[in-house]
Amino acid sequence: MARRFTLHRTFFLLLALAVSLPIGCKSTPKPDAEAAKAVISTDEQIFIGDTVEKNYDPNVIIKRAEAFFDREEYAEAVIEYQHFLDLHRVHTLAAYAQFRLGESHFKMTRTIDRDLDPVHKALEAYEKLLKDYPGNKYEAEAKERIHACHDFLAQAHYFVGKFYYRKEAYLAAAHRFEAIVKQYPEMEVASDAMYDLARTYHDIGADDWAQEKLYALEQRYPNHKHKTESQRLYAALKVTQPATALAQASAPVPTPASVLLSGTGDAKAAAASGLAASTLASAQGGTFSDSLHRTNPAAPQPSQPVMTLASAKVTAPTKTLRPPAESQAAFTPQTTLCRLGAWC
Repeated sequence: MARRFTLHRTFFLLLALAVSLPIGCKSTPKPDAEAAKAVISTDEQIFIGDTVEKNYDPNVIIKRAEAFFDREEYAEAVIEYQHFLDLHRVHTLAAYAQFRLGESHFKMTRTIDRDLDPVHKALEAYEKLLKDYPGNKYEAEAKERIHACHDFLAQAHYFVGKFYYRKEAYLAAAHRFEAIVKQYPEMEVASDAMYDLARTYHDIGADDWAQEKLYALEQRYPNHKHKTESQRLYAALKVTQPATALAQASAPVPTPASVLLSGTGDAKAAAASGLAASTLASAQGGTFSDSLHRTNPAAPQPSQPVMTLASAKVTAPTKTLRPPAESQAAFTPQTTLCRLGAWC
């Protein structure tokens, strides 16, 4: 009886052990599963250890940079690519490293309202690639990236210019719009910047400048999207004559007295010689005109008496004396400074 009870007890113990053993093995966690992750490729081995060979070997450096780039850790990739170029600038992979350096900077760009430093660095890297490694196989793609960087910078300038315009900071807005027109004229946003620049000039009262920008808008960008707005703005301008006509208009011919007061050095000398000749002619009993006729007898005689410079009464001019066209053009920047301040 006791022996049978022992056998039954042993059987139940073995059955319970057989049932509980798989469950216990299944629920047991694997120790340090993430920490004990095996190295699955040779690219991962470049991060293990810090030997002199791994810090200077070009293959190791470029693999380490590629690994960072694939992980989207672009700041670390920039360091490795630059380290490669500092040590192996004439290496076979130097052009590739320069291109990937620009790509790493370009990947770090965000939006036009954020820091533009990555865009400038990417642009510098691409331009250096074209300069230092002409004819490389990444040249076409680098030129596309340069165009993308220019477009990004133009969009950023336009964003800031519109912000200044809404705040009625017209000089700051004009500075941004002018930068787009001069530096990025081939970008799509350049026509918008040209129209907004004309509108800004109109708001500060420089309607002649606004008119010039509207002319330039129609000539450079005939298919722009501001046709209706530009025509309405042109109708609102208060300009007596076109700015181009103002630039081409010449001053009236100055008299010897006005030349002496405001003329150039050559004109002053000519007037002084004429004055001396008239004085000499008066001393000889004739006028300056008489001396000219004695030199050229075939010259027609005047129908009215000619007044000498000495006997003429110099009266105050009704308008302010204006310098000749050359001097007037030389004073144009001063007029600009008086209108818009030191910014221009």
